[in-house]
Amino acid sequence: MNADAERARVHAAGLLASRLRMQDGIATYAQLVAGGVTRIDIERRVRRNELRRVYPRVYADHTGPLTWTQRAWAAVLYAEPAFLCWTSLEQPKGQDLGAPIHVAIDESRRVRSQEGLVIHRLAALAPRTYGGTPPRLTVEDNALMLADRARSEIDAIAALAKVASRRYVTADSLRAALGRYPSLRRRSLVAAMIDDLEAGTHSVLEHGYLTRVERPHGLPAGRRQAPRTGPSGNQFRDVEYPDHRLVVELDGALGHESWHDQARDADRDLDDLARLGSVTARLRWHQVFDTPCRTAARIGRILTRNGWTGAVSPCGDGCMATRK
Repeated sequence: MNADAERARVHAAGLLASRLRMQDGIATYAQLVAGGVTRIDIERRVRRNELRRVYPRVYADHTGPLTWTQRAWAAVLYAEPAFLCWTSLEQPKGQDLGAPIHVAIDESRRVRSQEGLVIHRLAALAPRTYGGTPPRLTVEDNALMLADRARSEIDAIAALAKVASRRYVTADSLRAALGRYPSLRRRSLVAAMIDDLEAGTHSVLEHGYLTRVERPHGLPAGRRQAPRTGPSGNQFRDVEYPDHRLVVELDGALGHESWHDQARDADRDLDDLARLGSVTARLRWHQVFDTPCRTAARIGRILTRNGWTGAVSPCGDGCMATRK
């Protein structure tokens, strides 16, 4: 072998070694061949347990159990160009490490399914992607993808709240992603939440309280944005029931890491208020959009303790508000 050919071989081998390090020991057949590994070499290494076939034409450089990152690399390389998405955007914790890997590909492509791999097809994929290692959708686009396919409104809200906690996610970046989802389910809800995030208001949650909790369950009509003078000047209460000494504060702030813990704690606080008849109830998304009937029942008990003579009425068949 002449000197030029040897230098080319060494260079190709070096590039392959670098790629294997970057891809956590995972490589495609084409990458191995480009690195100087022949088809016969690949077959020999597989027989010797020096390589392991993960998916068709995708190999690991060992035969032991694959880490989550190695499984993610194998998935995006098998379906390339492909991008981690859905619940696989980031490495999960605990028992979810063995869950299938989700990847997004352009809707025009067809890729055969494989065990442990879930493929999502998206239109106009390129603007939605981020060149990470492994490559993945942007967090904003992935959140809207989750919101679009969420089973309930509260799940869609939670998907948005989770990413809004990140410093680099802004109302502008979420709005730009929304523009890439022209047919998004619950689009008006998501758009209004983004507006609230930008303006620092809770209008979506306030409207939800009126139309899901108060009005359909026959609660008395509260005063909206009731002014009062506090230590820092004029303040406004979200909803006030002055005849019954109750104020409802609606905390619609997005961006809390402990979304589910927050919902649990708010439920517990509301139960305490229902027992004690305290004067301020603080509600969050969970109480208004996920359990409006139970919330109406609790608010009703507080109002009753403070002199309300009315009764909570069911909003429809199966309503939990009047159940003991």
